[in-house]
Amino acid sequence: MIERHAALARLDTLRLHLVTDSALCGERGLLAVVEAAVRGGVSCVQLREKTLGTRAFVERARQLKARLQAHGVPLIINDRVDVALACGADGVHVGQGDMAPADVRRLLPGALIGLSIETLEQLERAELEAVDYYGISPVFSTATKTDAAAAVGLEGLRVMRAHTRRPLVAIGGIAPGNAQAVMAAGADGLAVVSALCMAPDPAEVARCFARQLHAGLRERAASA
Repeated sequence: MIERHAALARLDTLRLHLVTDSALCGERGLLAVVEAAVRGGVSCVQLREKTLGTRAFVERARQLKARLQAHGVPLIINDRVDVALACGADGVHVGQGDMAPADVRRLLPGALIGLSIETLEQLERAELEAVDYYGISPVFSTATKTDAAAAVGLEGLRVMRAHTRRPLVAIGGIAPGNAQAVMAAGADGLAVVSALCMAPDPAEVARCFARQLHAGLRERAASA
């Protein structure tokens, strides 16, 4: 029973990710956008900083961690295990070319660890890895990650759902207009970049995503 409650709590945490992009946040600044999105229902924040130096990255992560902690929202660091260690982050999300999940687990035994998956072959290999969830990427074409693989689409997401019991977080071109379909196709959560970072009202857009993702979960349950 304790394990089941822990699994359900993890799923709740993974439902709606904000993956940050400081440039897309514009003059409002990253912290203001994140706080608004959290008010609207974002359940997890992944800090992604490709251009900041290490010291600046750690300082930003600490600021964000302090603000998120007050809301009970976990902070995940993209790629950088050293930054996650320095700021006391709740988790790390790594790609196929980053530190191996086994090494991440050794350094951060209690962390939430996510792994980017672009193909079914990668997923099948990852089933032996010590990860908590897969980031299926990209579901749709996206301009926020220029080195992304070909989009897997809803059918590709369904295929991956059939090959694992681990949580799947969909990323890449996720918008309010397709969020319900993505959840119905097998995702357990949504990771959103531009649709939240560029939104005039991130709180309202987050609320819209929350409604759509729960509608998608109901649709999937009804068709099971």
